[in-house]
This record gives sequence, structure tokens and C-alpha cells, in this order.
Amino acid sequence: MVNNDPASQPDIDSLVNQAQRGDDGAFTALVDEYKNSIYNYVVRMLHDRTEAEDIAQETFVRAYQALPEFRGASSFQTWLYRIASNLAIDAARRRSRRSTVSLDEPVSVENSEVSRQVADKAPGPVKKLETSETQQVVREAIGELSPKLSSVIVLCDLVGLSYEEIADILGCPLGTVKSRLFNARDQLQKKLAAKLPLDELLSM
Repeated sequence: MVNNDPASQPDIDSLVNQAQRGDDGAFTALVDEYKNSIYNYVVRMLHDRTEAEDIAQETFVRAYQALPEFRGASSFQTWLYRIASNLAIDAARRRSRRSTVSLDEPVSVENSEVSRQVADKAPGPVKKLETSETQQVVREAIGELSPKLSSVIVLCDLVGLSYEEIADILGCPLGTVKSRLFNARDQLQKKLAAKLPLDELLSM
């Protein structure tokens, strides 16, 4: 679970400062603080525990190497998610290139984003169904989305980050985050309609 408690942030900042001064114990404490959140995000993106473990580990390796460059323009947590997101999206795209493209996959989501409605902040289908017996179906449906759509819906509906944090992580405008989330929820709803019984859909 993401730690959004402002009271804990000074401790994180202190650990980051100590780690930047060469305190490996402080960096280990940062790893302990965020390793589960980063792993859970990546495994939801890739649906492969072994690959998620490798990417989570690589996230912290890269964070350690780049630590001198961290200036605090965003929170340390956001910075870590940015590294993990880039690695996970790259892995998902490599996997996609190795597999056959689904015939029902949208031809161009990017072009459609500008004309989409703004997503609201109400819980999406992922959040509503994640704790039910349909978890596996939902995970599979998320896996069928493009990496850029799956990343935004996982970060918003599962990790619980704000639009602003997601925009910072993905390096895109706030409006793009909202339109991608709308597209992701819309596509996911349609995919779930073909996979779930009617009574499950009505409960969404």
C-alpha cells in the first residue's frame, strides 16, 4: 500500500539525505519501506511474479545508482514509481512485440485520447471487482490493455495515486492522464462484459 501519510514524509526525506551521503543502511530502510508497493504495482502490470521480482529489484538498483541526481522535485515515492513504471512498460511492450496482436485491440488509442471525456474520480471497475471471485478475470482483462492504459488504471484504481502523481510518474500532461484513464476504464468495461456474468457487471 502506498504511504501517503504526510507525517512520515520528513523521515523519508531524512533517509534520502542520509542515503545520498553514502549511508547504505538508510537506503536499505528506503527499500524496506517501498519494496512491497513497487513489487505489487509491477506484478499487476505484468502478471508474472518472477518478472515482477526482477523489475522491482532493478528499480532499486537504478534508484541507488541515480540517487545523487535526485533533487526532490517530486517525492521519493513518485520518483521510484517513475523508474518502476518505465521498466514495466518497456517489459510489457517487449512482450507485446513477441506475441500476436489481438484483432480486437484498438488501432490507435493515442489519436482518440484528445476527443475522450475526462475521467471522473469515482471507483472504476477494477476497484469494485478486485476483492471478488472475479480477480483473475479482471487481471487478465487489464493485461489485454496497452501498456500505457494498463499503467494508468493500475496506478489510479489499484495503487491509489492522484492524477497529479500519475502525470509526474508517466511524464505526461494531467489531461492526458484523465483521458487515458477514461479510455482504460471504457475498454476494460467492454472486455469484462464479454468475460463476466450479467449480475457481476450490474454490481459494478
